[in-house]
Amino acid sequence: MLIDKAHYFNVAVDDIDAYQSDIGLMEMWSKDASEQMRNYIDRGILSDIYTDADADNTGATAGRISGAYDLGITGFPAVVTADNILDYIVDMGTVLDEADIPSENRWLVAPAWFTGMIKKSDLQDASMTGDKITPLRNGKIGVIDRFTIYMSNNVHNAIDAGAAGAPRCFDIMAGHISSTTFANQIVKVQNVMSERTFANLVRGLNVYGYKVVVPEAMTVLYAAKG
Repeated sequence: MLIDKAHYFNVAVDDIDAYQSDIGLMEMWSKDASEQMRNYIDRGILSDIYTDADADNTGATAGRISGAYDLGITGFPAVVTADNILDYIVDMGTVLDEADIPSENRWLVAPAWFTGMIKKSDLQDASMTGDKITPLRNGKIGVIDRFTIYMSNNVHNAIDAGAAGAPRCFDIMAGHISSTTFANQIVKVQNVMSERTFANLVRGLNVYGYKVVVPEAMTVLYAAKG
């Protein structure tokens, strides 16, 4: 795997602001810079690796053994509703089963509308999730059909002009922890005085890389909100 990507942050706190403020501006803005960097990297990964899922695990004939699961293709996305969303999640799990992927340590990353729709589905009933509190009450999705569900606004999406109604479609990924590798390192952090103004600067450089190493351990649902 190549460590071939980099991103940096640069935070400046003016001496006057720091003197007059009763809160730790540098700490607050450094934390915000770290969050923005995480979001930037997350968006890059989710916009890239979905294309590396094994061909047997995607499309209108997904399933290495049966080819029986329609997970959507360009022009014909899976239209997800509260009535069928659990079926699609189970289908993604079954596709991984046919690829002999372990049941433990599976994940699924979905946009906000998808996780919101889960809360409107039959999982409103806490007895179906095995939890004491319904997801509708505590907002926590948890585990569904062996997938730990994560919400991200960075899931790759685009308008599908060839589909009826030209909907915005999302590449919703699921897989096993072994599917992808990621490494990053903050190689340098500097704390310097600005040469142009009375301000303290903190800047840092983060280098990172990622790669899909087990394509058959990933599946993608190409979906539109119904």
